Amino acid sequence: MIGLIMFLITLMLLMIGFPVAFTFAGVAVIFGVLSQGVDLFAFMPYRIMNVMQNTILMAVPLFIFMGIVLQKTKLAEQLLEAMGGLFGNVRGGLAVSTILVGSLLAASTGVVGASVVAMGVISLPVMLKHHYKKNLASGVICATGTLGQIIPPSIVLIILADVLGVPVGDLFKGAVMPSLILVGSYILYVLIIAQFDKQATPAFKGKNHDLKTHTQYLLVAKAILPPLSLIIAVLGSIFSGIATPTESASIGAVGSLVLATLYKRLNWAMLRESSIETIKITSMVFAILIGATAFSMVFTYNGGDTLVETFIMQLPAKEMSFILLSMLIILILGFFIDFVEISLIIVPIFYPIAQSLGIDMAWFAILIAMNLQTSFLTPPFGFSLFYLKGVAPKSIQTMDIYKGVMPFIAIQIMVLMSLILFPTWYGFSDF
Repeated sequence: MIGLIMFLITLMLLMIGFPVAFTFAGVAVIFGVLSQGVDLFAFMPYRIMNVMQNTILMAVPLFIFMGIVLQKTKLAEQLLEAMGGLFGNVRGGLAVSTILVGSLLAASTGVVGASVVAMGVISLPVMLKHHYKKNLASGVICATGTLGQIIPPSIVLIILADVLGVPVGDLFKGAVMPSLILVGSYILYVLIIAQFDKQATPAFKGKNHDLKTHTQYLLVAKAILPPLSLIIAVLGSIFSGIATPTESASIGAVGSLVLATLYKRLNWAMLRESSIETIKITSMVFAILIGATAFSMVFTYNGGDTLVETFIMQLPAKEMSFILLSMLIILILGFFIDFVEISLIIVPIFYPIAQSLGIDMAWFAILIAMNLQTSFLTPPFGFSLFYLKGVAPKSIQTMDIYKGVMPFIAIQIMVLMSLILFPTWYGFSDF
C-alpha cells in the first residue's frame, strides 16, 4: 500500500500548490529512504543520464523555441484579419475563423498558453464587439487553444512516445485524423448554434468585407501559406522518412526564424527573449521529468504497479475495462494536475498493463493525448480557463468561461469515445 499512499500524498501536495518537480522528488526521497534505504538511490544517476541522453526528448526544446518565435511574429493577428474578411458573410463566420486560425496556430506553435492568449487578445474583443454571446466566444477560444495538445507536432505526443516506446512519427500520423474530426466537430457545433440561435453568432463584417472575392482569397493565401509551408516542411519530413522527429524539430526552429524574417519581426531582442523563454520552459519540463523518474522508481520498488495491475486484471472484459478505467482516471486527474505530471507519473503505471493486454500502443497514446487535451478545459483548474481569464475584458466573468467550455468538453469526450469504440475508423488496429 506504500505506492498508493505515495500517490495520494503527491496529489494532495500538488493541489495545495507545491512545485511539481520538487513534490515528486521529495515524496520519492522520503518514501524511498523509509522503505528501501538510501542505497535505492544509487540507481538515480543512471536514470538521469538516460533522460539526458534521450534523443527523442531533444525535439522538445526545439519545438518550444519554434512556437515561441512564431508567437512573437504576430501570426495570429494576420491570420484572423484575413479569415475574418473571407467568412464575413457567414453567420458564425468569425467563430469559424477563430477555430481555423487556432488550428493553424496549434500545428505551427503547439503552445497552448500562447494560442489561448493570442486568440483572447485579438479575437475575443472583436466577437464581443459584434455581439457574440460571451459564453460561446469564450468557449471557442479556450477549446481551439487546446488543439496544440493533439495536432502534431505536439510536445505531449513527443513525451508519450518516449514513455510508451512508440516512434514519434507514428503518433504524429495517428493524430492527424482525430485532429481533423475534432476541428470539424467544433465548426459543425458553431454552425448549428448559428442556425438555431441567431443572436449568439451574428454575421461579421471586418475591414476587408468590401473587397472582391479574389482579393480576399489573395489575402488569405498570403496569411496562410507561410505557416502552412512550415507545417508541411516539419510533418512532411517526418512522414516521408527524410528526417527523424528531432531533425524535423530543427527544421521547424530554423523555419520559424525564416518566417520571423519574412514578417520583419526578427531582431536580437526578440531572439534573446525567445531563447530565454525556451530555456525556462525546457528546464521546467526536464526538472519534472527527473522528479517523476525518481517517483516512478520508488513507486515500482514498493509494488505500486503490481497493486494496480492486480486490480485491473480482476475486472471483467479486461481490455475494454482497462481502457475505460484508465481514461476515466486521467480525465478526473486532469481536473487537478497538469498534463506533464499525468504523462510522466500515471501513464508509466498503465504502460505495462496495456502491454500485457496486447493493446496497440500508438492508439493508446492518442487516446491519452485526446484525454489530456480535455484536462486543459475542465474546471476548476483548467489552464486554458486561467489563460483566457487573464486577458479577457472585465465584462467576461469566470462563470461565462465555465459555461462556454462545457459543450466543447462534451464534444471532446464524444470524439474520444468514438476513438475508443471504433479505432479502425481512425486507422488503428481493433483490440
